[in-house]
Amino acid sequence: MSEATSEKTAPYILVLYYSRNGHVRKLAEEISLGVEAGGMEARLRTVPAVSTVCEATQEDIPDSGDIYCSEEDLANCSGLLMGSPTRFGNMAAPLKYFIDGTAGLWMNGSLINKPAGVFASTSSMHGGQESTLLSMMVPLLHHGMVVAGIPYSEPSLHSTMSGGTPYGATHVENDNLSTDEKNLCQTQGKRIAQLATQLNKP
Repeated sequence: MSEATSEKTAPYILVLYYSRNGHVRKLAEEISLGVEAGGMEARLRTVPAVSTVCEATQEDIPDSGDIYCSEEDLANCSGLLMGSPTRFGNMAAPLKYFIDGTAGLWMNGSLINKPAGVFASTSSMHGGQESTLLSMMVPLLHHGMVVAGIPYSEPSLHSTMSGGTPYGATHVENDNLSTDEKNLCQTQGKRIAQLATQLNKP
């Protein structure tokens, strides 16, 4: 999983996420394994928290974990996997704030025809997983991205007793990801990597 910011030539899948309590980060790490199994580099990036206090600021580089995503990271990716905890059936404000600031990329068509997927974590089984995923797809469609989920050929979609949907990988928050949740994460990551390779063929 690359932490480099200088490499621009090697194609990569951007795994972009916001994680308050670490659950979405666990999903992102498993998804990155799938991306790499699909033959592409996974670039893990996060976004800073937002505050209702207008003068609150944070350092440009977080104290720990993955570095913050730049517009360049997003513009140059070959595909995108985007993850968030659910907030009343929608993506969390920090991630939406970042996406709302990508109008320049939309104007330039920077993300058109690139594959994308979404993933999420909720505190309960019926805590808004699917509505969160669907809401996260909308701005990606506006960007012209090719949104892909998880096909029912994946056995874990049939056997999961926790997270996992055809719209994208999910996690019902507890200490650890279940085996099915991990399988679905890796399947999704691998699929987006393979789609990116196919779409980039001359």
